Amino acid sequence: MPDTAAVPTHCPYCALQCGMGLRPAGGAQPPVEVVERASFPVNRGALCGKGRTAPAVLSSRVRLTGPLVRDPATGDLAPASWEEALDAVARGLRRTRAGHGPDAVGVFGGGGLTNEKAYALGKFARLVLATSQIDYNGRFCMSSAAAAHQRAFGLDRGLPFPLEDVPRTGCVILVGSNPAETMPPALRHFTELRENGGKLIVVDPRRTRTAELADLHLAPRPGTDLALALGLLHLVVAEGRVDEAFVAERTAGWEAARAPVMAHWPEQVERITGVPVPRLREAVALFCDAESSMVLTARGPEQQSKGTDTVGAWINLCLATGRAGRPLSGYGCLTGQGNGQGGREHGQKADQLPGYRRLDDPAARAHVAGVWGVAPESLPGPGRSAYELLDALGGEVRALLLMGSNPVVSAPHAAHVEERLRSLDFLAVADVVLSETAALADVVLPVTQWAEETGTTTNLEGRVLLRRRALDPPPGVRTDLEVLHGLASRLGWEKGFPTDPEEVFEELRRASAGGPADYAGIDYRRIAAEDGVFWPCPAEDHPGTPRLFLDRFATADGRARFVPVTHRPAAEEPDAAYPVVLTTGRVVAQYQSGAQTRRVAELNAAAPGPFVELHPRLAARIGVAEGEPVAVVSRRGRAVAPARITGAIRPDTVFMPFHWPGEGRANTVVNPALDPVSRMPEFKVCAVRLERA
Repeated sequence: MPDTAAVPTHCPYCALQCGMGLRPAGGAQPPVEVVERASFPVNRGALCGKGRTAPAVLSSRVRLTGPLVRDPATGDLAPASWEEALDAVARGLRRTRAGHGPDAVGVFGGGGLTNEKAYALGKFARLVLATSQIDYNGRFCMSSAAAAHQRAFGLDRGLPFPLEDVPRTGCVILVGSNPAETMPPALRHFTELRENGGKLIVVDPRRTRTAELADLHLAPRPGTDLALALGLLHLVVAEGRVDEAFVAERTAGWEAARAPVMAHWPEQVERITGVPVPRLREAVALFCDAESSMVLTARGPEQQSKGTDTVGAWINLCLATGRAGRPLSGYGCLTGQGNGQGGREHGQKADQLPGYRRLDDPAARAHVAGVWGVAPESLPGPGRSAYELLDALGGEVRALLLMGSNPVVSAPHAAHVEERLRSLDFLAVADVVLSETAALADVVLPVTQWAEETGTTTNLEGRVLLRRRALDPPPGVRTDLEVLHGLASRLGWEKGFPTDPEEVFEELRRASAGGPADYAGIDYRRIAAEDGVFWPCPAEDHPGTPRLFLDRFATADGRARFVPVTHRPAAEEPDAAYPVVLTTGRVVAQYQSGAQTRRVAELNAAAPGPFVELHPRLAARIGVAEGEPVAVVSRRGRAVAPARITGAIRPDTVFMPFHWPGEGRANTVVNPALDPVSRMPEFKVCAVRLERA
């Protein structure tokens, strides 16, 4: 039975945005407790350990409860009033702008911000600060899949169908994803797929908990997913499995895309990837013999310097076999961050305006400028992508306002990024906890959390959801919307930055109207009544769009586009000095940079620190035993963590989770080489050597 005293809301962590209820804990700490909410279709009541323990971070014992301003005399952060803190931020931003111009001020957002916050932050950057220098940490997450989606389909939405379709299809190829650890409540959709007679193929260089469930596990060398997809499509062509009617009726560009495919014959692909030819043939048979099939990718193939082309190759496989734009078939991206989808739709990305409009499109600029009441020519143009913005700190960008991100731990070439942050003239951070990045700031602004505020998020299915306020925040804490309102008024904008999230959402609806991500027909009342509404939803009488592309794709002529792609090496391949490949990822008990989950005792007990996962043969070669410290060294730096020896990883590959700071910080080592289209850094592939520490 549902708990009628519980406030219905959603988990603050991953892009599933699992449904949950919150009820008062009777004066205990944390102040609320989680109860099951079985009616929400994504998780049907199930929660992972992170979701169950999310209220622990609400405790005043672990979170920020008042502003901090750095004392110039001591160099330490000291308590301050809100007036003092906001005045200090306004002074720092104004001084930098006056001395170096508007683009000397940067803004860095987060994929965990609600739609309302992301919208207001983008508006604040472009109107109040008049800067082009805004991007967000979602650039490190889904940007390659988004770019490939746009090229092929004309529209980017993580999944073009609900998760509930997954158990009903005939075959799923899951590429570079480990939902058993990254989003455990989603795993039931894949187990139900197999219970229904469907087949699961997992592509991962590690034999993860998810791979253990697969009918077929393909373990390619990291950085070779593009060659693998091309090799499978080569076999599709060679075996006469192309859906010629679908290709002719609903796509364009097949002949141009087909040519490079034929250069990737099975034996060559085996040499590149390490996947035996018989397994390639088995994968093609499972995928094509099923009446319907899907390909789902995650960070594995996407966080590469060729991530956009890699995702494009998997999309080409779907198009050539007619597994797109049809019921129970298609390509989808398993978006990572809590509001990773909505966060990239409404204006905190360097090249976008609300509604997924392009910042360099004159019509888009005119529409949004009209909603904001300014001249279109007053809006700045596109700015730097996330890593390029961080790399420019202390140089062309001299002040930074950062909300909801912890790049000291999460950014590639992290030691360099930390040095860039330290070199700023001024840094202001708004966060829930004193993260490693907040600890470097001149001003730290404590903001509300998910359970203390109302706002919308958009999950990986494109379902717009409503998180509801369940309790009051501590007296010294304000919402991000109140922070932006306070700063805007100090910088000369008395109007235009309301603090009521529903008022902000109503403006967002107008700004998104007619755009690719059209929210015009969605309001708070409707979201609550329908348990979420799928965009695009252009009018209040529109039902929403749970399944895209069934009639036409979102291109000018309605046809999907094949994009010719060919395999190329990673930006940094192993050599004599650095002979091993490092890949990174997550563990089930921690989340992203760990800024919040590392403050939860139950989660730390399950995952207390970093480790280096390596094959027994590799461990023997360097003379390291289980639990002994091992150094992972690249051209950028060195990370040290205990060895975890397992036969579940390739002998030429090591794995590190990226949730921890300090000497075990995996992102110290990784390569910031960027995809030329998405500007995604190459987190998943870099050359390293191992040393006993």
